[in-house]
Amino acid sequence: MATIEYLIQDYLDYLRTERGASVRTVEAYGRDLLRYQQFLAGEGIERVEDVSRQTLSLFEGAMMEGGAYAPSSVKRMLSAVKGFHKFLVRENQADVNPADTLALPKLPAKLPDVLSAAQVDELLSQDFGDTPLSMRNRAIMEVLYGCGLRVSEMVDLNLGDLFFDQGFVRVTGKGEKTRISPISGMALTCLQDYLATARPVLAAKTAKVTSAVFLNARGGRLTRQSIHKVVSKAGLHIGVSNLHPHTLRHSYATHMLEGGADLRVIQEILGHSDISTTQIYTHVSQQHIRAEYLHAHPRA
Repeated sequence: MATIEYLIQDYLDYLRTERGASVRTVEAYGRDLLRYQQFLAGEGIERVEDVSRQTLSLFEGAMMEGGAYAPSSVKRMLSAVKGFHKFLVRENQADVNPADTLALPKLPAKLPDVLSAAQVDELLSQDFGDTPLSMRNRAIMEVLYGCGLRVSEMVDLNLGDLFFDQGFVRVTGKGEKTRISPISGMALTCLQDYLATARPVLAAKTAKVTSAVFLNARGGRLTRQSIHKVVSKAGLHIGVSNLHPHTLRHSYATHMLEGGADLRVIQEILGHSDISTTQIYTHVSQQHIRAEYLHAHPRA
């Protein structure tokens, strides 16, 4: 009867040659299955026939005990183990798959990065300058935060999507679904200033006519990468390196919720198809409340 070590190597060869897995993937599975093999040896198990569903539960518990491994690492290990036992049954090296009913653990939702209201105020109050590109950059920052847009939605924004008299912009989101996003305050003011003063200068740089709202230095439609650079550079002013445009969207949603906006309204404005996606901001808000409590309470 083949040893567990031999069977693991056979499985890794299968991943490499028949499944076309990358070297990095095979190495990761090898490390995970080595931990599994070492655990089985510690339990006195030398044959795959002696592995039971309870054995796998004990392995999962041992990996999670004391926070030795991150939940994502444990999930990856269990995925490797499930694939290994499935392979053994397929290759007639085992009659039963003890991992068949093993459920992979659900990972806790990663809370998005969010700026505080004070950070956003400092970010948007910086001196962007008065050149056409500077005015464009300020408008980009204000609209990203003021309307909670995705980068792709900013890039695709056209002049025909602006309805200033009604106080909203029309946004084309994921799946080509359109929605409206309110615009007012500094976002509206800076966007109007850019359109009246700066955009005509940029548009004159080329003979090609474009309906894009935000233009590059040559008069063409601005790219996602360019917007990333604008946001990242602005973030350095407040000491945040590599500030991401999506952080402004997350901050918008969080600050709206903290200001008393209804969750369903935020869902509609952000274009989330599922309310559960929007609900993550309630966790962010609760985290903020706790942080403020711990900071301010004299006996906390």
